[in-house]
Amino acid sequence: MDSNTQRELYQQMVTIRTYEETILREYHADKKPVFDIGAGLIPGEMHLAAGQEPVAAGVCAHAIDGDSVTATHRPHHFALAHGVEINAMTAEIFGRVDGLGRGRGGHMHLFDPKAKFSCSGIIGEGLPVAVGQALAMKRRGTNNVAIAVAGEGAANQGAFHESLNLAALWKLPVIFVVEDNDWGISVPRSQSTSVPSNAVRAAAYGIPGVRVEDNAVESVYEEAGKAFERARNGGGPSLLEVSTLRLWGHFEGDAQGYRSDLEGVPGRDPIPTYEQTLRDAGVIDDSFVEQTRSEAVKRVEAAVEFAKSSPEPDPSTAGDYVFA
Repeated sequence: MDSNTQRELYQQMVTIRTYEETILREYHADKKPVFDIGAGLIPGEMHLAAGQEPVAAGVCAHAIDGDSVTATHRPHHFALAHGVEINAMTAEIFGRVDGLGRGRGGHMHLFDPKAKFSCSGIIGEGLPVAVGQALAMKRRGTNNVAIAVAGEGAANQGAFHESLNLAALWKLPVIFVVEDNDWGISVPRSQSTSVPSNAVRAAAYGIPGVRVEDNAVESVYEEAGKAFERARNGGGPSLLEVSTLRLWGHFEGDAQGYRSDLEGVPGRDPIPTYEQTLRDAGVIDDSFVEQTRSEAVKRVEAAVEFAKSSPEPDPSTAGDYVFA
């Protein structure tokens, strides 16, 4: 891998982490002294992806204009990596009229037709949608690829297996990405899934399946590149599972009493690990790290200010955009 790509992957991961840390700050700012999930500038549930940055950065680095992403209820990292407009995305999270969905959807229902990005609070919802997108791409004769992201828990849904089967049968350009962060809400994978890796399930549908064990962005990038090449060249779908990490809870307000691994979690943070790797290789230095962080903070804080300055929807317009 050339050094420019390495630096770009690092920058993408830092931007995503900065965004998640900032949303975390804004989400909790006015939910004290007693946590109230419905209060504050960002009401409702909040699922953040700190620790899972290598998956989005490594996969989306191969995407081109016209490729699509269907993401999960934990979507910000893939949205940013796929090029969703950060100001409109942030305004949507704050429930404001300048948001992607005019403030109607919130953080679990980001929809950007320009970037061809969507997500949902329904587990596994994006898998059949991606198959439909890939069918359209194939019929139009493009070389575009649909990326379907799901958690390891969603791999036990019927929609997962139906989607893999149909995509394989029709040789559609889909990449199924499974983020294995060990926990389906509070249930460990070992208690919910009969196989040690969802990657082995690809064999049942006659397609390649690979698991990346180390949550390292370069490993994700390498394996994703093979899947994109296969899809663009008419080879059909692939399944990529990444053993990644949920640094924080399933949602904000989650006490995580079910987790026995919390003590060791910070030490497995992929960003300082990758940063040290690049420092040791002479690819980045203190100046580059400082500039990357400064630019990320500037960009993210500007998006938050944009969101806060956007008006809240007028209650009288609640019925708008519902029926055509």
